[in-house]
Amino acid sequence: MGSNDAGQIMDSKKRYSAGVLKYAQMGYWDADYVPKETDILALFRITPQDGVDAIEAAAAVAGESSTATWTVVWTDRLTACDMYRAKAYRVDPVPNNPGQYFCYVAYDLSLFEEGSIANVTASIIGNVFSFKPLKAARLEDMKFPVAYIKTFPGPPTGIIVERERLDKFGRPLLGATTKPKLGLSGRNYGRVVYEGLKGGLDFMKDDENINSQAFMHWRDRFLFVMEAVNRANAATGEVKGHYLNVTAGTMEEMYRRAEFAKELGSVVVMIDLVVGWTAIQSMSFWCRQNDMMLHMHRAGHGTYTRQKNHGVSFRVIAKWLRMCGVDHLHTGTAVGKLEGDPMIVQGYYNICRDSHTKMDLERGIFFDQDWGSLRKVMPVASGGIHAGQMHQLLDLFGDDVVLQFGGGTIGHPQGIQAGAVANRVALEVMVQARNEGRDIKNEGPQILRDAGKWCSPLKAALDTWGEISFNYASTDTSDFAPTASVS
Repeated sequence: MGSNDAGQIMDSKKRYSAGVLKYAQMGYWDADYVPKETDILALFRITPQDGVDAIEAAAAVAGESSTATWTVVWTDRLTACDMYRAKAYRVDPVPNNPGQYFCYVAYDLSLFEEGSIANVTASIIGNVFSFKPLKAARLEDMKFPVAYIKTFPGPPTGIIVERERLDKFGRPLLGATTKPKLGLSGRNYGRVVYEGLKGGLDFMKDDENINSQAFMHWRDRFLFVMEAVNRANAATGEVKGHYLNVTAGTMEEMYRRAEFAKELGSVVVMIDLVVGWTAIQSMSFWCRQNDMMLHMHRAGHGTYTRQKNHGVSFRVIAKWLRMCGVDHLHTGTAVGKLEGDPMIVQGYYNICRDSHTKMDLERGIFFDQDWGSLRKVMPVASGGIHAGQMHQLLDLFGDDVVLQFGGGTIGHPQGIQAGAVANRVALEVMVQARNEGRDIKNEGPQILRDAGKWCSPLKAALDTWGEISFNYASTDTSDFAPTASVS
C-alpha cells in the first residue's frame, strides 16, 4: 500500500532546516526501493496509534532503528546519510487483524558490526518498541545476506558431527529433564540420571533453574551426574550424555564450570537464553575450541515471543541463535504443554535444520534465507509430551530432533528406568513402522498398543497418559490470506 506522496524532501534547504519533519519526509520511506542482495531485511507487525498514518509509522520504525531522532540534525550532512538510513519500502494490512500492518524495512549492511548479534539486537529492537506513536510492535522475521551470515561461526558441532560423535543414526534422539526441578541432593540427582540413561535415553538434562543452590552445589551435581553417565555408558555400550547447566552469575564462573565439565569427560554443556547474546557467543566459541556440544534452553523467551501483536517472534530468536552458534535449541512440541501452533513450530524447526529456508507464509516464514553453509541446529521438543504421542512427534518433526520426556519418564508408575524403556520402545517401533511405509500419523495409536502387549512399561505409560493432551488455542498462529490459484 501507499505511495511516495509524503516522500523524502529533496530540497536540501527545506530538508535540513531546523525543526521537526515527518520520518517519511526525512527519507525513511521509499515505496520504490528494491532491496539489495547485501541488505538486511526486517518485517515488523506494527499497530499505529489512532490517527497515525501507517506509512509514517513504518518510516518511524525504519528511522528509529537506524539513524533518526525526533528532529532534524545537521550532522546528517557529515555522513553518507542516504546509505545509512533504513528504508521502509512496503506496508501491508495484516489479514483479519484490523489496525495492524506488516512493515518491511531494509538496512544497509554497513550499519551492523560483523559477527555480533548484540549489535543486531541493539539496532533492530533497541528503541522502536518504546516508540509512543505505536500501540504495539512485533519483529516477525528477518533476512540476513550470506555476506553477513559468513561473519558468524555458527554451531560449534552441528547435527552431522553430533551424530558421528554419538554414533546414533536414523532416529530421533531421546532425552529427559531431571525432575523435580529443584530440591534433590547431588547423589539422588545422579541416581535419576543413571536410571534414565540405562533405560534407553541418550541424554538427561538439568533444567533451566538448576544452577548452584544450597541444596546442591554445582560441583556435587557434576560429579554425581558424570559418574551416572559413565556407569550408563558401560552398562549399555552406548554413548550417553547429560546437559550440565553452566549458567552462572558471571562469565568467568561459566567458563570455570564448563572447564570442570570437560575435565569430567562430558560431551555437552548447557546454558539458558537469559544469559544474553554476548555470553551465548562467548560460550559457543569456548565449545568450538574444546570440542563440546552446546545445549540452549530458551528460558525466558515467552516474555517477548508469545503475544502476536508485540515482542519478537521465536523464529527470529531461532535465527539469531543459529548465527550465535548453539547445537541444540528448545523449539516447541506443538502437542505438549507449552505454547506452539503445529505449523508455526514446524517453521522454527526448518530454520534450525535447513540449508536454504524458503518463504512459507503458512509456517510464518516471510523471507528466503540462504544459510551459507552454516552448521545446522538440532531442535529439541520438550514440555508435557509422553510416549503415547510418539507417532505425532515423529510425523511432525522427523529424525533430526531430540524428544525430551521429563515427567513422561520420571513419572512412570513402574519407575524411572521403566519410563525410559517405554519411550525407547515407542520410538523404535514407530521408526520401524515408518520405515516400512506405514501411515504412522493415523496408525500410530494402534502400533503403540500392539507394542504394549509385549512391553509392559509401554503399556503402563499408555494406560497412565494415553488420553492426556493440552488442547488450548495457540496465541501465535500465522496470518496469511490464501488466494485462489488461476488455472
